[in-house]
Amino acid sequence: MNVLVIGSGGREHALAWAISRSPSAGNVYAAPGNPGTSDVAANVPLDPSDFPGILRFCKDSGVDLVVVGPENLLADGMADFLHGGGIAVFGPGREGAKLEASKGSAKEFMRRHGVPHASFRLFEDAGEAEEHVGSTAGPWVIKADGLALGKGVTITADRGEAREVIGGLMSGRVHGEAGRKIVIEEYLEGQELTAMALTDGKTLFALPFARDYKRVLDGNRGPMTGGMGAFSPVPLSLARSAVAAGGGAPRDVDRVIVEDVLERTLEGLKDEGVDFRGVIYAGIMLTEEGPKVLEYNVRFGDPEAQCVLPRLEGDFAGALVACACGRLADFLEAGALRVKPEACISVVIASGGYPGPYRKGLPISGLVPLLSEEAAPCQAPREDGVIVFQAGTREDGGRIVTSGGRVLSVTALGPSLRAAAEKVYRAVENVRFEGAHFRRDIAEEA
Repeated sequence: MNVLVIGSGGREHALAWAISRSPSAGNVYAAPGNPGTSDVAANVPLDPSDFPGILRFCKDSGVDLVVVGPENLLADGMADFLHGGGIAVFGPGREGAKLEASKGSAKEFMRRHGVPHASFRLFEDAGEAEEHVGSTAGPWVIKADGLALGKGVTITADRGEAREVIGGLMSGRVHGEAGRKIVIEEYLEGQELTAMALTDGKTLFALPFARDYKRVLDGNRGPMTGGMGAFSPVPLSLARSAVAAGGGAPRDVDRVIVEDVLERTLEGLKDEGVDFRGVIYAGIMLTEEGPKVLEYNVRFGDPEAQCVLPRLEGDFAGALVACACGRLADFLEAGALRVKPEACISVVIASGGYPGPYRKGLPISGLVPLLSEEAAPCQAPREDGVIVFQAGTREDGGRIVTSGGRVLSVTALGPSLRAAAEKVYRAVENVRFEGAHFRRDIAEEA
């Protein structure tokens, strides 16, 4: 089958890479892609927001499946539009995408369906939100209701800063219309975890858990980013807690996550008549009271995809089309997708100044020694298990230069997290461009 991946970031490079290695995949396209995707797919110069243009390309090129990477396109109804044109899509329609497109809607969904979550309040009036901050104890977790590219969350214990954040969001100065409505939720302590599952709206396939790092600096300091790295698996012994189910037998935390979060979410979607075909992503805090959901996403995480997809083997593309066509149970019964035992760590190399202003067009050196000599760049892991997923890059006169805040995700597989860490940081040290920075503590606690 022919597959079109929509997007141009590191997540989309990882998706195109995994799909290209699938036995059921034929031609793989990326729109618009990046210099890295061009090694595993044919880049096509299409504007992802041009839904009619995407549909025409699918018809003309015999595309059997579209895999949508970015959340904003799902929220804008890309899956609905392409379905209407007879194209199978991995990614939910507009109704399902509300789980990510509106933090408030997601929180109310969790409350309706008994999904464990942080307590919260919704505000559409800045004065009421500021009054809430003035009358409650911090820290406060303040979130833009709408999509903000992973940067719409502020955690602060300072009332003055909280009021400034509320004013910036609700005035529209910071994230435009996305911040006109906000969520202020309970601050939870514990360890974070990302749980993702493939679904066709009826059946779930839980992917390996991962942990990502949102803060820009080591030790989880500095401003929030779109993600500075991730690792998988997450040793749940770090937060192993047995959680009793209604006074019944204790369950381990991994079972609680699958049963009380992922499965309960899918059941809630079905109860509300939402035909959700794609990825259910739950950002979770492992608290002393058990796992609680911080947020939903409706697509693969970035950079979580970069450390989870290399741990899969088998027919990944077949799994995605099975989800899109409503036959995941039959696919899973055949055992065509499996999780490898290896650990994987992905470290993001970012532009100087990110997540603030940064320069573009800076030449990147050190990539070639990281790439396989026997295969096209990034097409397969080298013998030492290093893969480079490109994100904020472009080609300029035959050179690869920076074009975004998060430039590369350098990824390594190993028999253990320690072995993977040693490999990935050796590889990261080889990459150079002016102002490059990265976190040195990805997976350190594990």
